[in-house]
Amino acid sequence: MHLPQGERPAIGHAEAIGPDLRRILAPNPSPMTFWGTNTYLLGARDLAVIDPGPDDSAHLEAILRALEPGQRISHIFVTHSHLDHSPLAARLGAQTGAPVLAYGDARAGRSPVMAELAESAEIGGGEGVDHGFAPDTPLCDGQEVTGDGWRLKAHWTPGHFGNHLCFESGDEVFTGDLVMGWASSLVSPPDGDLTHFMASCARLRGLCARRHLPGHGAPIDTPAARLDWLIGHRMTREAAILSALDAGPQTAAQIANDIYTETPAKLMPAATRNVLAHLIDLMQKSEVAPQDTFHANSQFARLAKNDAPR
Repeated sequence: MHLPQGERPAIGHAEAIGPDLRRILAPNPSPMTFWGTNTYLLGARDLAVIDPGPDDSAHLEAILRALEPGQRISHIFVTHSHLDHSPLAARLGAQTGAPVLAYGDARAGRSPVMAELAESAEIGGGEGVDHGFAPDTPLCDGQEVTGDGWRLKAHWTPGHFGNHLCFESGDEVFTGDLVMGWASSLVSPPDGDLTHFMASCARLRGLCARRHLPGHGAPIDTPAARLDWLIGHRMTREAAILSALDAGPQTAAQIANDIYTETPAKLMPAATRNVLAHLIDLMQKSEVAPQDTFHANSQFARLAKNDAPR
């Protein structure tokens, strides 16, 4: 599903994208971040900053420069602790006195399965994690925070990352990296969890939002269709993985080479992590199993129905 992107925003410019809502693009474009990270400023006087972005002095100055006479930053919200979303929070908080609010630190929200795999198996992963991140104020699932003319409701939406939150604001949702405006999300275990990802997409679908405001890319004006595509895309990938295993046991990397035929070589490591996430999900559904002790490079085989644990 290719969404209309429009023109790339100017880096460092506070662009109005709704009433009392502005977006500032961080200077960190890459194959994994598209144009860069979207930092949002919500409010008229006491502002909420959502996803301050990477630890970049120019971006810090752009956020502070966006403050108009009579405005201040009262709250800093972080969707998840990846290095392109959370590191600037501490510096921005120190400059403004605003508390940093998020679900928890970089290990918060991991499922028991992922926590066990992280401790007991050579699972790899950990790409781009802000290991030092910790919020001043942890947020619970469903918790509401009210500011000067704005209200945000936190929805715990793990999948891309265990501590991932989406923030509901009226009929709009700030979706972080769960739903992006340019590509599907990376799900890399143990921080990423495909079982959680599918559940979080279904949950977000139930909010019936008018618009999604993603961490990367343009606003999404057809959020229901986008979520339907994301869920369907993952189901298609699962079917392709199972079909590849019909030919015999394979590793995640071998399967990725089979099914990601149009993916540039530099993105194949991320594709392989996505396949591994699917394989772990299929393990939990007793549809595949590693041929030896589980690790990131295990060969996996399909299980016959009568081979599944009872």
